[in-house]
Amino acid sequence: MGPQKVAIYGAGGFAREVAWLAESSDLDVVCFIDDDPHQRGKTLNGIPVMGLEDAKGRYPDASLVVAVGSPQVRERMAKKAADWGFSFATIIHPRVERSRWIEVGDGSVIAAGNILTTNIRLGKHVQINLDCTIGHDVVMEDYVTLAPGVHVSGWVRLGKRVYVGTGAVIINGTKEAPLVIGDDAVIGAGAVVTKSVPTGVTVVGVPARPIRERRQKR
Repeated sequence: MGPQKVAIYGAGGFAREVAWLAESSDLDVVCFIDDDPHQRGKTLNGIPVMGLEDAKGRYPDASLVVAVGSPQVRERMAKKAADWGFSFATIIHPRVERSRWIEVGDGSVIAAGNILTTNIRLGKHVQINLDCTIGHDVVMEDYVTLAPGVHVSGWVRLGKRVYVGTGAVIINGTKEAPLVIGDDAVIGAGAVVTKSVPTGVTVVGVPARPIRERRQKR
């Protein structure tokens, strides 16, 4: 029995990074999948690009990982892949440091150089890009994305489809009052989050404040 076969849904830069991540984890990347018919039949880094139907027909036993950064787009793609009968791979690079007290949902991707400490729960289709640190008692709901170099301190909860930009820092909450990032919130690159962020709000800066609030102060 050979290595697990994995299809990568997406054909952009991050998809190529995920293919490398999968190969480094001793998985067999059988294809990229792209919804654009003009991309099908091409190869990326020696790997063929197919549509969902062709990939399912040729590799019926392959699991799939969605490799796009946008949480909202990733959610739509995951649901589409599930409709075609795909199961989902969870990929964790061997150069990830973590305790045994970590829960990781199906379809999640944890890239190289990350550190996850203890009592952390990740939902489905979470993406943690290169060189992030995740403190104790952090919860990330489905489809959260951390860009490279993000630092999340302890007792933080990130809602569904939260996007955290490159180099952002989220300080710790407490057991009695976790710091909460609401569903669909966006944390700008380099922001320092010192308090909870409401649902659907974009915050930027040091300390992080809503974009609308910053514009009003100018």
